[in-house]
Amino acid sequence: MAFRQALQLAACGLAGGSAAVLFSAVAVGKPRAGGDAEPRVVEAPAWAGAARPGPGVWDPNWDRREPLSLVNLRKRNLDSGEEELASRLDHCKAKATRHIFLIRHSQYHVDASLEKDRTLTPLGREQAELTGLRLASLGLKFNKIVHSSMTRAIETTDIISKHLPGVCKVSTDLLREGAPIEPDPPVSHWKPEAVYYEDGARIEAAFRNYIHRADAKQQEDSYEIFICHANVIRYIVCRALQFPPEGWLRLSLNNGSITHLVVRPDGRVALRTLGDTGFMPPDKISRS
Repeated sequence: MAFRQALQLAACGLAGGSAAVLFSAVAVGKPRAGGDAEPRVVEAPAWAGAARPGPGVWDPNWDRREPLSLVNLRKRNLDSGEEELASRLDHCKAKATRHIFLIRHSQYHVDASLEKDRTLTPLGREQAELTGLRLASLGLKFNKIVHSSMTRAIETTDIISKHLPGVCKVSTDLLREGAPIEPDPPVSHWKPEAVYYEDGARIEAAFRNYIHRADAKQQEDSYEIFICHANVIRYIVCRALQFPPEGWLRLSLNNGSITHLVVRPDGRVALRTLGDTGFMPPDKISRS
C-alpha cells in the first residue's frame, strides 16, 4: 500500500530576519510487481538543518523572533526575578503588523538568450501599469519596494513605482528566479540536484531575511512590496504558512499578480490573496 511519511526540518536563524526552515520530506509509493509500494524519500537539502516534530503543528517561533528566544536567560538577575524577565520579554515583543505584497513580474520575452534581453513585452508593460494602478487604489502608505535584480523584475518595478511616488526602491540578488527545492510530485523535465542546492539556499535566505514578524522597535503597521518571480513567491508562501515547501510547484501565478501575506505581532501568518489578477481584463492575463 502506498504511504506518505513527512518529516519537518528546521535550520538555525540568521541575524536580521531569521526564520526556521520548514521542510517536509515525502515518501511516495512506487508500485512493485506484487502491487506493494516502495517509498521514495525526498532527501532534505544540506542547508535545511536538523529534524523537528512532524507536520500539522504550528511552530510559533518559526522566525526565531519569539521574545523568549531573544532573551539570554543566563544573564537573568536572580534578585529582581520574574519582574525583570517580564520587562525584558515585553521589550522584545513585536507590536506592529507587517503586510507583505508579493508581485510577480509581468510578461516578458522568454525566448531571448541573454537575461538582459528578456525585457517586458507590450502586454507585459500593460500588465505592470494595471498592477501599479491596483496597488495605488488600495490607499495604503507603502514603506518600500524591494525587487529582484533581473531585467523583467526591474522593468516591472519601474512601471509600478510611477503609480507610487515617493516609495523607495531597493534591488537584491536574493529574489532572483531559481529552483527553490525539488518539487513533489516530481517533474521529469525539471532541474538537476545541483541547481536546487545552489538556488535553494539563496531563496531560503531571501525568506529568512524578508519574511518575519515586525521588529520590536516598529510602532506602526507596515506595507511592503516585493517584486520578483513565480518560483520565489510560491516557495515563500509555502514556507510562511508552514506548508510542505516541496509543494510549491502545485501553485500557479499569473503575470503581474498580487499575493498578500500578513504577519501578526505574535508570529501568526495569514494569506489574504494568492496570485490575484481580478483587476485585469481577461485578455490581459497571462502566465508566461
